[in-house]
Amino acid sequence: MTSLKLVDINGKNSGTLEASDKVFSRTPKESVVHLALTWLMASKRQGTASSKTRTEVRGGGKKPWSQKGTGRARSGSIRSPLWRGGGVNFGPKPRDFSHSLNKKTREAAIAMVISDKAISDKLKVVDQELPASGKTKDMASFLEKLGALNSLMVFDGAEEKTIRSAKNLKGSKLVPSKDINVLDVVSHDWLLLDKAAVKSLEKRYAGK
Repeated sequence: MTSLKLVDINGKNSGTLEASDKVFSRTPKESVVHLALTWLMASKRQGTASSKTRTEVRGGGKKPWSQKGTGRARSGSIRSPLWRGGGVNFGPKPRDFSHSLNKKTREAAIAMVISDKAISDKLKVVDQELPASGKTKDMASFLEKLGALNSLMVFDGAEEKTIRSAKNLKGSKLVPSKDINVLDVVSHDWLLLDKAAVKSLEKRYAGK
């Protein structure tokens, strides 16, 4: 079992919590995490970039000048890719960048990045209810007391007001454990959990 630090809402240590090694003390594999990151980032790409080929650019139906006799290079259309205002050779077209990645790999990667936070002493478990005033400044003050301004908060026991107060936080994000992903974990300095989230993560990833 792994001992996780427990803190209260004032940032003071209040003991430890025993948690599964399979989720909080797993050896990270860079190749597995990389696969999960590229899969997630590819699925977020819109793929709407588009350029016109010479057949799609309006105009250019008339031959600019005679084939022979002018002394200039032969040309068939002012919409040739060689001309300004012409089409684009091999330009981008709308496409789907997403690809498949098996569920076992995705879930293993999440357990690995969570473990990396725990091993790096960048993970804290909050053993009290968060400020439920609904005010962003109260949530910011809470994070400041914890010394974790750039944090991903994974709280399953958070009230609606608490969730609302975190929406406008700069650099921090609050999500339920079911919505945790590799990109969010690695892009934040800290990982904050409540006890309900710890149990949920163990139940979901301990067997992976």
